[in-house]
Amino acid sequence: MTASSVGARVWELAKKTFTVLGAITFFGGGLALIVFSLTCLTREGVPPKTVLEVRLEAPLAEGSGGDGLAELLGEAPRSLRATIDALDRARDDDRVAGMVAYLDASAGGMARAQDLRDAVLRFRESGKFAIAYAETFGEMGPGTQGYYLASAFDEVWMQPTGQVGLVGLMSSSMFYKGTFEKLDVEVLGDRRREYKNAFDTYTQRRYTPAHEEAVSVLLDDLLSQIHEGIAQGRGVPAQSVATWIEEGPYLGSAAHAHGIVDHLGYRDEVVAAAKERAGEGAELLFLERYAERSESSSGGAKKVALVYGVGAVTRGPSSTDPLSGSQSMGSDTVAAALAAAAADEDVVAIVFRVDSPGGSAIASDTIWREAVRAREAGKPVIVSMGNVAASGGYYVAAGATKIVAQPGTITGSIGVFAGKPNLRKLWNKVGVSFDSVATSSNAYAFSTVHGYDEAGWQSLQASLDQIYADFKSRVAEGRGLTDAQVEAVAKGRVWSGVRAQELGLVDELGGLYDAVELARAEAGVSRDESSLVVYPPSKGIIEKLLGGDDRDNSESVRAEQVRTDLTRLRAWAKAAEAAGFGPSAAEALRMPSLSADGGGLMP
Repeated sequence: MTASSVGARVWELAKKTFTVLGAITFFGGGLALIVFSLTCLTREGVPPKTVLEVRLEAPLAEGSGGDGLAELLGEAPRSLRATIDALDRARDDDRVAGMVAYLDASAGGMARAQDLRDAVLRFRESGKFAIAYAETFGEMGPGTQGYYLASAFDEVWMQPTGQVGLVGLMSSSMFYKGTFEKLDVEVLGDRRREYKNAFDTYTQRRYTPAHEEAVSVLLDDLLSQIHEGIAQGRGVPAQSVATWIEEGPYLGSAAHAHGIVDHLGYRDEVVAAAKERAGEGAELLFLERYAERSESSSGGAKKVALVYGVGAVTRGPSSTDPLSGSQSMGSDTVAAALAAAAADEDVVAIVFRVDSPGGSAIASDTIWREAVRAREAGKPVIVSMGNVAASGGYYVAAGATKIVAQPGTITGSIGVFAGKPNLRKLWNKVGVSFDSVATSSNAYAFSTVHGYDEAGWQSLQASLDQIYADFKSRVAEGRGLTDAQVEAVAKGRVWSGVRAQELGLVDELGGLYDAVELARAEAGVSRDESSLVVYPPSKGIIEKLLGGDDRDNSESVRAEQVRTDLTRLRAWAKAAEAAGFGPSAAEALRMPSLSADGGGLMP
């Protein structure tokens, strides 16, 4: 589909959306019936001999997946959970002979790659084939993570002109001290403790010994996992993989000669090979279409609640940028979801999926409290960690019954930093001066044109001490560790999932699938007896426009829903304007930019 055709379609849909909004009072029910009928009429069955096409070139979203624009454009959700669920369903479906997956240089993060690898390996255990195809694993750039995912498949194909950017790992950080010095900006603040390295980016020119140590150990852990995974997948010794990585990157012919890829060919050739493996009469079907057309087991009446905490931890409601897809973990939304799941008599266990680098200390504490209350109500709370569950992302997990992380998850960072810039000299450079009147000296504590006086500095230190002590006490209580044991693994240091398990910060290694199975085991129910239900239930755009069944009818929730819908409509109109259609639409939907309040506990 061309950019102009997409723009035209978006513009038409935007106009139709406004029509729906105008007529919704009278025709809402009829519209819902029409949409449902059209969906049923256009849905086809699954061919008796199916080869699934799985699109993994772009990172899959955490959460329930999909947004209003995608739904109106007819795109099925492409979330990590939906992809894994569909692959697990296909594993036991006799109509599915195998799959061909389209990959790229990245898999969207190490833990996410491991979740997908696990799903592919479960699929292959049923005796079905799985072929990975990439045009290139990096084009003049790294492709180690993408190839690591590809190694879980029984065949790896690549376009003849492609490259395999199989190289070592590198972490690079930007340091702003020199810039701040040139601008006469004074960065004031402190941290708990020496491994809380995000603070270094503002106050240092290079890695401190603690910073370098933490990053080096983390990279070594991840590289070891890559060696092991590729070696198992390709059936070669780990030392051979180490040599591959040391001598990379590779052009297509060299990659084939070394056995790094099995075949060089184009997409039409790999599709033909997949259909040949499946047998005569095989048909292709995208995984999203398969998920729509295949029947999923509804399970029993008992529920395992799935609550998502994705993005920076903030106070207020969770939010999603409709264009970038970036999300925030709002304490109002997540705490309410945990509380609702705990109060639901049909819910026997809760899986809390966390993928967050941290954020507000107060918001983290709010979410932690509801996780603890759910556990105290007799509901096992199993945390499933994604790519990152560090700082505030670990705080919210600390009260869980058990924590499950992938070996490549980045977690820990039990610590805090805070402070402020003093911008007075920068403003003075451009001729701006300041004078102030205050009722007391402590009124200057949060001013960005004043430094800290002695009392203000001591107040900052007391706040950092309190937050750090609270954080450590939550971990000690939840993990059954002594204060000394927590301090030894805290100090703001990040760990890989595999090392976190060794240190007692994580119970088991695995992905979302494993966390759900563990939740069922903790609750004493089988898969047939229970179904996985997302809390709060996700809504499609049509249901939102029709004012579906709100669990919470409070004015604040309704206002947030209106704000979200208007933000999305504004985004659609901007997309239409960018494509050359209807510039007045964006003007009609102009509204003040919305910002989230955060701070305190930072990664």
